[in-house]
Amino acid sequence: MLVGYLLVMGCLALGLRLLRPGARRPVPAPPGERGWPALIRKVAGTAVGGYLLLMAVVVGYYQGVARVGGHFLASAFTGCALLIGTALPVLLAASWLAERRARASRSVRRRRG
Repeated sequence: MLVGYLLVMGCLALGLRLLRPGARRPVPAPPGERGWPALIRKVAGTAVGGYLLLMAVVVGYYQGVARVGGHFLASAFTGCALLIGTALPVLLAASWLAERRARASRSVRRRRG
């Protein structure tokens, strides 16, 4: 429990540090890394990475701590795959909207001077 708490607090502290004024801003993507193919690659990479991390946590907990296996783990794999498959279109749409809003905001700032 202590390790989990320290991990969460460390991630939150890192996020606050990155949001601090004067922190480095992300570098814009090169022109070749824009558009639908790049967005789909990013979202798919995030979904696959999230699924693998979730499965590592589930298997680690249920094999190492709870000592449950067999049908439960098979159900966990298929249930989490269904979760990712349902959330992926929503994540793709939200990412597209965020990119669209950011692009519109940049164009408004350019027009203003």
